[in-house]
Amino acid sequence: MDSHAFERLLAALGRLTPEQREALKQALRPPSDSAQALHIIQARLDGNACCPHCAGTRLYRHGQAHGLPRYRCKACGKTFNALTGTPLARLRLKAKWLDYLQCMLQSQTVRQAAKACAIHRNTSFRWRHRFLQGARQDRPAHLSGITEADETYLLESNKGARTLVRAARKRGGSARKRGLSHEQVCVLIARDRMGQTLDFVTGTGPVTKVQLHKYLQPALYDDALLVSDANAAYRTFAAEAGITHEAVNLAHGVRVRGALHVQNVNAYHSRLRQWLRRFHGVATRYLTNYLGWRRALDTQRLPTPQALLRAAIGVFPHSMGT
Repeated sequence: MDSHAFERLLAALGRLTPEQREALKQALRPPSDSAQALHIIQARLDGNACCPHCAGTRLYRHGQAHGLPRYRCKACGKTFNALTGTPLARLRLKAKWLDYLQCMLQSQTVRQAAKACAIHRNTSFRWRHRFLQGARQDRPAHLSGITEADETYLLESNKGARTLVRAARKRGGSARKRGLSHEQVCVLIARDRMGQTLDFVTGTGPVTKVQLHKYLQPALYDDALLVSDANAAYRTFAAEAGITHEAVNLAHGVRVRGALHVQNVNAYHSRLRQWLRRFHGVATRYLTNYLGWRRALDTQRLPTPQALLRAAIGVFPHSMGT
């Protein structure tokens, strides 16, 4: 709007009735968190609505529930809304979702987020993992160029389990065996020089060539240069997969050979382990969720609560054209 049109608009404001002034105030008021959340959720179906039960596209409106329009499919007769088939289906208190996601961006614990959003700690825990089920899928399909790979190990945890096959460890405790053993969970991290990161929970004990074929090979282009430490599993895997491989022998103090090193991935390991400490132990069954959470924070691809909410329902930045 040009300045002259704006001045005419200001002059017209003096002629508004009290009712019109109140209506104008309501129109200028920023949308509530509830309205923002509902708008983001509903946008998932805009221009691309299909039945989540049978993929049918012949739909018609079928009322409204909990702030979201419902639809009925003419093919299968089932009803649905924009959250059906997503991890957030049937979750309540949508007005608090964006505030809760802001707590997640600040890496708050379950109890801290529950207190900040005035919800029960069990609700806080449930929301955390429902939101992360979708957000953890925001990951690159492949890594390119020089790709560093290395593994880090976390003590296996059955935190929250009702039954244990071993004696409980007080406050997490420590492994009974020294060094690497099947009490340790292997987290394989691969990272290229563009900052793209992939992580895999490969199982317990040291990483093997079979696990590298399963997890790492599909993530690498044929012309990638894989850089690792002197672990023989990487050398054998690369030879069998036909991937160019270079090793740096950290055990003998060789950390850098020109552009060849694993310092980027090792720095990521350090940031990951330091970040996990605030949670006082992470259950192994939820480890992939926490890895996705850390990856989102580290890459800053989901920097706002709104972006994190979109990712939770399967709308990622690359699918929005940003």
